[in-house]
Amino acid sequence: MTATHSNLHTKSPPPATMSPPPPPPEHLPTTTAPAATKAKKLTLIPLIFLIYFEVAGGPYGEEPAVKAAGPLLAILGFLIFPFIWSIPEALITAELATAFPGNGGFVLWADKAFGPFFGSLMGTWKFLSGVINIAAFPVLCIDYLKRLFPIFSSGLPRNLAVLISTLILSFLNYTGLAIVGYFGVVLGIVSLAPFIIMSGIALPQIRPHRWKSLGKKKKDWNLFFNTLFWNLNFWDNVSTMAGEVDNPSKTFPLALFFAVILTCFGYLIPLVAVTGAVSADQELWDAGFMADAARTISGNWLKIWVEIGAVMSAIGLFEAQLSSSAYQILGMSDLALLPKFAGSRSKWFNTPWIGILVSTLIALAVSYLSYTDIVSCANFLYSLGMLLEFASFLYLRWKFPTMKRPYKVPLRYFGLVIMCVVPSAFLIYIMAIATKTVYLVCLCMTVGGMGWFGLMKFCKIKGWLKFNRVVDEE
Repeated sequence: MTATHSNLHTKSPPPATMSPPPPPPEHLPTTTAPAATKAKKLTLIPLIFLIYFEVAGGPYGEEPAVKAAGPLLAILGFLIFPFIWSIPEALITAELATAFPGNGGFVLWADKAFGPFFGSLMGTWKFLSGVINIAAFPVLCIDYLKRLFPIFSSGLPRNLAVLISTLILSFLNYTGLAIVGYFGVVLGIVSLAPFIIMSGIALPQIRPHRWKSLGKKKKDWNLFFNTLFWNLNFWDNVSTMAGEVDNPSKTFPLALFFAVILTCFGYLIPLVAVTGAVSADQELWDAGFMADAARTISGNWLKIWVEIGAVMSAIGLFEAQLSSSAYQILGMSDLALLPKFAGSRSKWFNTPWIGILVSTLIALAVSYLSYTDIVSCANFLYSLGMLLEFASFLYLRWKFPTMKRPYKVPLRYFGLVIMCVVPSAFLIYIMAIATKTVYLVCLCMTVGGMGWFGLMKFCKIKGWLKFNRVVDEE
């Protein structure tokens, strides 16, 4: 909300009768990267596809929802869940990313709301959830690829495929965010095309009664909700790159709007088409089943295209989320939550090479875990971060009501509370149904993050490492 400024150069009544001018809009410091102005900024279309790949990348990976709860609940889940989760998260991201248009995103928001400790803790949760999520994509990619080349099913060939593909894709990320953005546009078109064609061919084969199936009596709610959550979250990840976006106050809200539409239809249309056209045992609906369904609907040629599209999608997901994690490290360095060297940029491409390197190494370290463990750990850590993010959003709106917000969620404060409480309840449920292994891993990571904050503070006091808080006081 922008306050109206008085004209200081016009005549005024005598001081005794002059009413005080309205307060100017509050401005909070935002991180900025001076070197970033040398690089080409992200524009609307590449940003839409970067957000799309931060969140979805196509219907690859939605199949376990059918396995867990049957076709009807899977369709309802992907229809209703965006209204409960995706849209509120996207709205909050649009408001805060335009109010604080600097690298770091959600770390910056928590830092401004509650101080450096919570900014660092947010950084720990979101960064680890991000790099764990990154590790899932080579696994998902290989799961599709092994259908074409069985040699990648296990053993040394599979491990080498994960290692080599991760290193090659990380180097592509190193070449620049604008390149990654436009590359994402191509990947998005290639990966979505076979599903558009498959859905069209499936129309005459659809039997609507198949949509009513609830599947087996015993539902796997853990798998069902984790699949929905994993496929429809991470809308705020792109906020860590806000400092690299051209005209973020206008570009961000538009990009988020179109990305939400693209993502929701990208999941729903193929799911409705395949569940209506293909009669298959519910147990067969593992990650990768869409390729088998394509063969049933139209032939082997479409199956191969879907599998190639899956590889392209995994590449896009990897690139988008690696960018987010790398720029988060850069933003944390700008906030002095990490040493100055952590924000180093490449001399050739102006990319945060330290962030890319650290994110890649951690992703490689966890990429050999099972797909289910990867998803569950990423979801739990992300849930912790989102609860803190909702609290930061509400606090900043309450504490700084007149702060300049180029985009503002069009709700009163009570409406904002309701908007945040509903998805927060779901987050708590996701955390409650986690396994003991996930609890233990995430507890260790959280304690480690607290210890890391203490270590950085100690190094700052002792002068062992150089820190530099980069802020732009508007």
